[in-house]
Amino acid sequence: MTRAGQLAQPSDLIDVDALIAAYYDVSPDPTVATQRVAFGTSGHRGSSLTASFNEAHILATTQAIVDYRAAQGITGPLFIGRDTHALSLPAERTAVEVLVGNGVTMLQDSRESYVPTPALSHAILTYNAGKAADDPTRADGIVVTPSHNPPADGGFKYNPPHGGPADTDATGWIADRANALIEGGLAEVKRVRTADFTADATGSYDFRDAYVRDLATIIDLDAIRTAGVRMGADPLGGASVDYWSYIAEVHGVDITVVNPDVDPTWAFMTLDWDEKIRMDPSSPSAMAALVARRDEFDVLTGNDADADRHGIVTPDAGLMNPNHYLAVAIEYLYTHRPNWRADAAIGKTLVSSMIIDKVAEALGRRLWEVPVGFKWFVPGLLDGSVAFGGEESAGASFLRADGSVWTTDKDGILLCLLAAEIIAVTKKTPSQLYAELEARFGSSAYQRVDAPATPAQKKVLAQLSPDAVAATELAGEPITAKLSHAPGNGAAIGGLKVQTANAWFAARPSGTEDVYKLYAESLRGPEHLAEVQEQARAVVAAALAGA
Repeated sequence: MTRAGQLAQPSDLIDVDALIAAYYDVSPDPTVATQRVAFGTSGHRGSSLTASFNEAHILATTQAIVDYRAAQGITGPLFIGRDTHALSLPAERTAVEVLVGNGVTMLQDSRESYVPTPALSHAILTYNAGKAADDPTRADGIVVTPSHNPPADGGFKYNPPHGGPADTDATGWIADRANALIEGGLAEVKRVRTADFTADATGSYDFRDAYVRDLATIIDLDAIRTAGVRMGADPLGGASVDYWSYIAEVHGVDITVVNPDVDPTWAFMTLDWDEKIRMDPSSPSAMAALVARRDEFDVLTGNDADADRHGIVTPDAGLMNPNHYLAVAIEYLYTHRPNWRADAAIGKTLVSSMIIDKVAEALGRRLWEVPVGFKWFVPGLLDGSVAFGGEESAGASFLRADGSVWTTDKDGILLCLLAAEIIAVTKKTPSQLYAELEARFGSSAYQRVDAPATPAQKKVLAQLSPDAVAATELAGEPITAKLSHAPGNGAAIGGLKVQTANAWFAARPSGTEDVYKLYAESLRGPEHLAEVQEQARAVVAAALAGA
């Protein structure tokens, strides 16, 4: 019997002392692929216990970032922050020593506390406002976080001056340089130990105050306050823990932090679908304790460890599917933000629900469909040509009320506050509004399934061509598109998507695990979804047969 959704037991918890000791004591072997620096869609991630996230990795990666920004002519300050994972503080300390050793001006949290990813993106963009794209004095940043990953993991992410996740041209260069530094015994790494810092070695910045006070430019906090919306916020032990109470204090809105505890073992969490502790606010299992309290507030929300993801719990429906909430958020925002550009597109990843396509069509807005990865939304959010960018994995951001950029990274705090604004303005919960969307456009049956795949099979899958699908129909409907590149920007999707008028499937390899992900959706119900999935598996099986 699965323990998913049940409270973690002592046997599920990490040994924090052993984890931190391994960070300093274990040296990675650069000849072992899993022990090399490797950037996925959200930075380098690993665990000190598996020699994939150790001091050597952070020394080398920070030096590589210093070298990269020098090559790009970036001379401004570097903002740095961390989340609540046990490895984040030692990794931040290591990074700071390298930054000081290289004479980089850096800005750390003035409260010596946690920094959500959106607060760091906001800080970069605020500092760079009004500066030209080639201004060498622009700032950039580092976020030390593995996001929603389990407690034993660490993560290290670079955000260049555009404020969002670094693109592959940057991360590839940084990873190659970092691995070369490790192979060279770290001889080229410049470092000053903390004990030897001078008084002016580091600077400070109040991430929380700057972010929280600016929220009035993007969320209708007056409406939330006037309507008396009662909001419960669960940071899930993450970096947003001190932000929610400060939002309530500064803006006078009714927010209760339902769990203010920070515990690097996350002993208070309920287990995820695979019986692991994972701070995923879109997971019904990980959010089980919060869902049980859904009748206590007008809306309950959750964030992951770096607060770039959101979870929305309503009294009438419990935890909303991320796709459902994205559709509601889009429909609401594009009808309640009159100062957004009339031609501003709706950004979605190509594995998000086609209900969003229907909403976009009804709004008369252009749909901008891109591969998985929030980095694709960065240019559009910066220039206002894309007013909303959202991922099916519960990550999104959008523009300020005046149409200017807010963050170019995912903002879970923002999307949670939007749920309260929607309730205040429409007098309906987001789940009630989604039911209305389904009544108009059809009921969505959506599922993502992970299946084992060898590295060789993953390589084949990533290079699939539309020619791999000889069929002209999918589950009884004519195929309208076979895609290996995203229609929004022409970028390779690293897999294949096949769609009809009422259904689609997409298959792509995981960037971090030996699995492939099969996404599928039907607006004709669960039985039709099963047919779509069956045919999709046959397509993938045929493609992988020779790998």
